[in-house]
Amino acid sequence: MMEFAALTYGLLASVILSAAQRNRKMARPHPPLLLYVGYLLCGLSAGVAIALAWVAARMFLGA
Repeated sequence: MMEFAALTYGLLASVILSAAQRNRKMARPHPPLLLYVGYLLCGLSAGVAIALAWVAARMFLGA
């Protein structure tokens, strides 16, 4: 299940970043859905990073 989630996340991130780069090169505005999914992936990444840091701190401190 973890592999499927990682593959899906990687695919979404790749599509969103390539679409944003293409729009920037063509000097076009980003569609609202592209911005929404981009911010969603950014928030998801930040949330997972905070959760993993918390787990690592608990394991390191032995609590």
